[in-house]
Amino acid sequence: MAGDPGSAAEDPGDDGSDGPAAATGPTRTGTDDSAAATRIVAIRERIDEIDRTLVELWQERAALSREVGTTRMASGGTRLVLSREREILERFRESLGADGTQLALLLLRAGRGPL
Repeated sequence: MAGDPGSAAEDPGDDGSDGPAAATGPTRTGTDDSAAATRIVAIRERIDEIDRTLVELWQERAALSREVGTTRMASGGTRLVLSREREILERFRESLGADGTQLALLLLRAGRGPL
């Protein structure tokens, strides 16, 4: 996949691994059609932008979550508030299905550490 950019069969087209300097040939885009290859490169550039934003937001969320936990414990509160975690899990599940639950679990762990 991302480690093997020359394999068109493994390139799902949405991994964002191709930047502006990427070739527009079948080796990098999975197609010989130059118009399609150009479009794929443009789409992947946008995917890369979204990925950068997601990483930044992930890091900000984790830092804020750690701050909440530190503040709560410093005031004599509990390390975790399970009802809050359930709310977050449910919100993500409702919006994204089973994958949303998995994403929420990863977000929660990033902010509080493993249980």
